Amino acid sequence: MRSWQDIEALEAINQDELVRQVVLRMAGLARGGRLPGFVAAVGADAELDAETKATVLELARDETFLLACEDYMRATAYLH
Repeated sequence: MRSWQDIEALEAINQDELVRQVVLRMAGLARGGRLPGFVAAVGADAELDAETKATVLELARDETFLLACEDYMRATAYLH
């Protein structure tokens, strides 16, 4: 059973357009087996600030969470 914190986190991501787009793209990369290449590119990108880089890499480490986000966003799309 999911906790309210999990649902709140999913909804917070869903409500932020930019974050939602990034998470959906990362989920697509995870499904296609291409997430490691993305992680390497983010890690090597000198233009990204440290906080953004750390956040993106933290999300990328949890493919299960990325796929859960994608499922949640698709399931609730008609509500938004």
